[in-house]
Amino acid sequence: MALTWRAVVLAALGVPVVLVLPLPLTVVLWALLVLTVCAVDAAAAASPRQVAVRRTVPDSTRLTESVESVLTLSNVGRRRMRALVRDAWAPSAGAVRDRHTVDVPVGEGRRVRTTLRPTRRGDVHADRVTIRSYGPLQVAARQASVPVAGRVRVLPAFHSRRHLPSRLARLREMDGRAAVQVRGAGTEFDSLREYVIGDDVRSIDWRASARRADVVVRTWRPERDRRVMIVLDTGRTSAVRVLDEPRLDASVEAALLLAALANHAGDRVELLAYDRRVRARVVGSAGPRLMPSMADQLAGVAPELIETHWPGVVAQVRQRMSQRALVVLLTSLEPAVVEHGLLDVVGGLAQRHQVVLASVADPEVAELARARDDAATIFDAAAAERVGLERAAVAMRLRQQGVEVVDALPGELAPKLADTYLALKAAGRL
Repeated sequence: MALTWRAVVLAALGVPVVLVLPLPLTVVLWALLVLTVCAVDAAAAASPRQVAVRRTVPDSTRLTESVESVLTLSNVGRRRMRALVRDAWAPSAGAVRDRHTVDVPVGEGRRVRTTLRPTRRGDVHADRVTIRSYGPLQVAARQASVPVAGRVRVLPAFHSRRHLPSRLARLREMDGRAAVQVRGAGTEFDSLREYVIGDDVRSIDWRASARRADVVVRTWRPERDRRVMIVLDTGRTSAVRVLDEPRLDASVEAALLLAALANHAGDRVELLAYDRRVRARVVGSAGPRLMPSMADQLAGVAPELIETHWPGVVAQVRQRMSQRALVVLLTSLEPAVVEHGLLDVVGGLAQRHQVVLASVADPEVAELARARDDAATIFDAAAAERVGLERAAVAMRLRQQGVEVVDALPGELAPKLADTYLALKAAGRL
């Protein structure tokens, strides 16, 4: 039995009586009266266990978007139910106004809706549904909690998709819709056109020219159906917070934009999230199935507080990629991490594949480097400058081994990585 504020008011009404008749028996009698009224009221309440509860909730939603959890309450008892219903969810679900007042006659049902605004990726689960059924006087109630299963998978927000239209326009220019000539092996023939001054003479088609009065050249388009493997580092460095978000979140945004762009280009995209074991994998999905698969797999990826095993990463890549491919490593450019793990194995990987390392830069370090207010900020600036020089030195060592390095702020990483992909494709390096 649960008491309400009305029970407290009823008990308070006995204070004047106790003051007028200050006898121990008066207090006892008034307390018994209050308890009797509360017990009778609770007994007259509908049983909260004679309510059939059914939950309806979408399977998934994107981060920052809202969904509704709908509870259908059916009164299968013999008394009218006046109740307060709480639809409890995990805190990360962001439930808004999860308490609802209902009045359900016998044999009827009511629906209540709770708005969910998730605050992080992954699966959020519903807790119990608590029903507090009040008696006619509403001074006491009967309460019960029943488990009602519910799960919503929160997909990445994919804010970087706003950069996709401009990159697709550039891709169409490269893809032969606006004819361009691309040098290098591994390109596909597009069409023939007349020779103009400045064209590479190696592109002249002498047989076609012999059948015509003009000299004609072949035009090419970037080769399709290339392999792109995106490796997401989920080790401890991915848990570092940059602009109040884990570094992993910016990497997820970059992976989604690159996958969408490469998919439109006709390339075969694979995803691997790894630290010391595989945390997520997308293989064999193409066309319209790729992005839903990517979003679903990346939804549950979270940083792990362990060191990434880079030889294991290389082994996974070699197992999947027998031919030359674009391998994108979304990881940290921290000198200690690169020098004691990645640098030892990335050279061999770069000999067989085109490797791109994309890392998130911390804007707070740049702000510290510009401060010159007092002695303390000057020391901070010196430390920040040292960090910048060390990152630049590590990036240079990676480039010497044939690795393209993209080091950008969280909001700029995704478009810069997409631009790097387009530049490599235009140069015929994929």
